[in-house]
Amino acid sequence: MKRLSVSANFLLSIMALALSGAFAAHATDRSDKRQEARDTRQDTRQQARDTKQNCVVDDDKSNHQCRVDKRRTKQDGRQQARDIKW
Repeated sequence: MKRLSVSANFLLSIMALALSGAFAAHATDRSDKRQEARDTRQDTRQQARDTKQNCVVDDDKSNHQCRVDKRRTKQDGRQQARDIKW
């Protein structure tokens, strides 16, 4: 009777370790995706700034239209980040 209890505890310990390893791998994968999405958003911010600066320098559009272009660039970047993350 004592032996069964010890082996049952051993099996439960092994199963718990196996499951915790699986959860850790999943957490690492999610962390990588979050980091990639964050990098995408940061790159997008710089692209949006460049878009607006180029628009203002070229003086092709009104200030309002330059803001719209910047906003659209940032929205596209956010969507790319969501696609990566989820």
